[in-house]
Amino acid sequence: MSDEAEGRNPGIDSDIDHLALGRLGEELAAEFLQASGFNLVAANYAVPVGRSPGGVAISAEIDLVAYEETTLCFIEVKTRRSDWFATPEKNVDLRKQRQITRAALGYRRILGLGESEYRFDVVSVIIPELDFKIARPKIAILRNFWTEEKFKKRTWVG
Repeated sequence: MSDEAEGRNPGIDSDIDHLALGRLGEELAAEFLQASGFNLVAANYAVPVGRSPGGVAISAEIDLVAYEETTLCFIEVKTRRSDWFATPEKNVDLRKQRQITRAALGYRRILGLGESEYRFDVVSVIIPELDFKIARPKIAILRNFWTEEKFKKRTWVG
């Protein structure tokens, strides 16, 4: 697939693989959040969320779990080399939001945090150059990126 089809700026070398870029983005996001006053409590938290129609166990992962003051934050980190094609957070689609919402419910149940205030955030990381002396990463937090309300089953009264 071409760089353009992948959403990368054709002028940027692809000298780092996708998974390594994601790990670097998560490290930078964690540092950014801690410097912004967040208290990180978990990274790459995976929880079983169900089974596929074929009976295979399905788990969902939350990139970072943190507190901002007393609010529990479930954070998805999206890292890209460029926002030339689309911003990183555009890749947090409904399927991903549903997965994280289910994982967060499991996390809160396991730790007895059902009544705690919580939210879903996205941290967008753009790393244009691996040499930070050439270009520094751009990091932004998008608080309350979604709520679980859109995933609650509706009851129809007829």
